[in-house]
Amino acid sequence: MKNIMYFIIISALFSCNQNKEGRKPNKQVTVKENINAMDKKLNKYTSFKLTADVSKLSENQRKMLPILIKAADKMNELFWYEAYGNKTALFAKIKDDATKKFAEINYGPWDRLDGNKSFVEGIGEKPKGANYYPKDMTKDEFNKSEAENKAGLYTFLRRDKEGKLVSIPYHIQFKKQVKKVSELLKKAAELADDAGLKNYLKLRAEAFLTDNYQPSDFAWMDMKTNTLDIVIGPIETYEDQLFGYKASHEGYVLVKDQKWSKKLAHFINFLPELQKGLPVDEAYKKETPGTDSDLNAYDVVYYAGDCNAGSKTIAINLPNDEQVQLKKGTRRLQLKNAMQAKFDKILVPIADVLITKSQRKYIKFDAFFANTMFHEVAHGLGIKNTINNKGSVRNALKEKASALEEGKADILGLYMVEQLHKKGELGGDMKDYMTTFMASIFRSVRFGASSAHGVANMIRFNFFKEKGAFTKNEDGTYKVNYEKMEGAMKDLSNLILTLQGNGDYVGVTKLVDEKGKISPDLQKDLDKLSNANIPVDVIFEQGVKVLGL
Repeated sequence: MKNIMYFIIISALFSCNQNKEGRKPNKQVTVKENINAMDKKLNKYTSFKLTADVSKLSENQRKMLPILIKAADKMNELFWYEAYGNKTALFAKIKDDATKKFAEINYGPWDRLDGNKSFVEGIGEKPKGANYYPKDMTKDEFNKSEAENKAGLYTFLRRDKEGKLVSIPYHIQFKKQVKKVSELLKKAAELADDAGLKNYLKLRAEAFLTDNYQPSDFAWMDMKTNTLDIVIGPIETYEDQLFGYKASHEGYVLVKDQKWSKKLAHFINFLPELQKGLPVDEAYKKETPGTDSDLNAYDVVYYAGDCNAGSKTIAINLPNDEQVQLKKGTRRLQLKNAMQAKFDKILVPIADVLITKSQRKYIKFDAFFANTMFHEVAHGLGIKNTINNKGSVRNALKEKASALEEGKADILGLYMVEQLHKKGELGGDMKDYMTTFMASIFRSVRFGASSAHGVANMIRFNFFKEKGAFTKNEDGTYKVNYEKMEGAMKDLSNLILTLQGNGDYVGVTKLVDEKGKISPDLQKDLDKLSNANIPVDVIFEQGVKVLGL
C-alpha cells in the first residue's frame, strides 16, 4: 500500500485566480489511518512458537542445533538479494517500524498474499524475474542470448560493460556468504553421530562452494536413521515467475518425530501400484517412481529464506532433481507442528464460516495431515519428462510449471487417499478427507495469484464448481457433493497429467488464464474470512532461545 507515513499528507491544488486564494486540501490521510492500514496487513498473519522436545536429543545433537540454525539463517540474506536486491537501501526509504516488519515478512516491498502489490511509496511492480535477471531484460533477448548456462538453476543474469547478458554463478555472487555456510555445515558434521547425516553435511558444505548439489542430494536420500535434519540451499523456483528457471535459497532445521514417522513409513511401498492406477492413458504413467523414498514426520524449529516468505510451507518433497527422483525417489517430510498451527488457527475457523454446518464434523486434523502428506507423496507420481521429446516437464512448461505441479500434487494426493482408504490402509470416513480438502481450498486460495499454490487452488475451485463437486447454500456456506467430487478429481487428474506429459505450454497458459482467477463471488467469501479476522498464514517465533538451548 502506498502513502504509509507518520505525518499528514496534504495534496493542495492552488488556483491561478487573481485573488490567489488557495483551495482547501482535497484529501487528508491521518497518522492513525496509515497505522491502521498497515496493522490490517500485519493481522493477516498470526504468530506461532516453533518448539520441539530437545530433552531426548544427545549432547552432540543439542550442540549441533545452534550451528545448523546459524547456517540456515544465512539463507535469509541470500534470498533477500534474490527476491529484491539491496535490503539496506530499501529500509532506508521506510520510516515506520510496522512497514519494516511487513517487509521482513515478505522479503521485499511487495505483499505476497495480495498479488505482490507494492506497499512502499515509490516502489513499482515486482519484476517477474525478481532479481535473477536485469529488470529491463525481455524474454526475446534472453532467448537470443548466448550467455553460458543462462537457464541454469544456479546462475544470475547480468549485463557486462557492453550491455550484453552474462551469467554469474551463485557461488561467485555469494562467495563470502557461502564460504561461511560451508564452514558451519562442516562444523556440524564433526558433531554428527549419524553416519548418513555426517556424509550429507560434508557434501552439502562442498556444494555451496561449487553449485554442484546433486551428490549431496543423493546423500540426503540415503539418510535413514538421522534424528536431526537440515534442508538448505537453492531449491525451489517459485520466485522466478519469468521463466521458472532460477532456484531460491532457503533453510529448514528439523527434529524427527520418531513415533509418527514409524506410522507413515509403509505407505511408500504403494507408489508403483498407485502410479499404474492413475486415471490417465498409459503413455503418461510409464515412468516408475522410486521406492527408496522416505515418509517421515518432523517438528520444524527454524525457517529461513524462500520457505519463510509470505505463506509458509508445511510439508516438503525433495529433491527436485529429476535424475535423483527417478533413481532414488524423494523424501517427504511432514512438518507436524507447523501443520497443527495452520489447522487450529486457520482451517477450523474457515470451516466454521464457509462449510455447511452439517459437514463441519468432518473437518479433522488427521485428514488434514493425510491430505497434506499425500500431496507431497504425489509429487513422485505422474511424469517428469514429456512424451514428445520436449525435455523435462519443468523446462517445457517454464514459469507455468510450478503452479501446474502443485495442482497435480493436490489432486493426486486426494486420489491416493481415496485409493488407500478403499484398501483399508487409511482409517476414518472418506467424507473427512473430502470435506477437509474442500476447506483447504479456501485456505490456500487466499495466498493469491503470486503463489503457485494459490493459482493451483483457484484452478481446482473453478474446475470443481463446473463439475458440481460442491454447491453453495442460501446462507453462503458450501456443501460438498462427495460423489461428484470423486468424478471431478479423476477428470482434473487426467487433464493435468496430459498437459504435463505433452509439455503443452499453450494449454497450461489457457488453463491458468481461464480458471486461475478469483471470481467476484468467491472474493466476497474470502472477504468474509478477513472480516472475521481469520489470519491468512503464520509467522514464527523461532530460534535457539525459543528452544531453550
